[in-house]
Amino acid sequence: MRNRGDRRLLILNLPVKSAILGLAMATLILPYESMAADSSPQVILNVSKATPRQVEPLTQSAVLRDYKFAWGNLAAAEESNSLASLNGLFVGDANARLTQEIQSQQKNGMSSRYTNQSHKLEAVFYSPEGDILELHDTAEYDFEVLDGGKSIHNEHTIVHYVVLMTPGADRWVIRHLQAVPQF
Repeated sequence: MRNRGDRRLLILNLPVKSAILGLAMATLILPYESMAADSSPQVILNVSKATPRQVEPLTQSAVLRDYKFAWGNLAAAEESNSLASLNGLFVGDANARLTQEIQSQQKNGMSSRYTNQSHKLEAVFYSPEGDILELHDTAEYDFEVLDGGKSIHNEHTIVHYVVLMTPGADRWVIRHLQAVPQF
């Protein structure tokens, strides 16, 4: 949803006390921008080198939106150890790998946190049919590993990812996400 000033809204359902019901849910709507500034990934997309066809402006906008949303949800999933946060944004190989990673964290009582995310995406291949988009992502972020809520490792890192995205029913999804030493 959007309101004046292009502010995004965050809708939260919170438990509240009720004298009659004991416990009820209340909906609280907060401007998204009031959340921590580093919680939303910064993503820049360059499509000038995509071949064999050009990426249409509407596709550019959708890929940028969905990639940013996917990384925000990935960060939430890793921190909360909840697969629900992945929300269908990762499919196939990417989903299997991330599911395994989160389940491993759960088993070991660990979690991880991505903050200050910056992604520089470059489209390098866009299939003639428009059903596969290969991107190179130079991601820069702070990565922290927690053991029972206690920080045991923290580093600022730059990682290169090869990403395959495909169109889904209502969004672009990440089908493959592979870290590589360089492009």
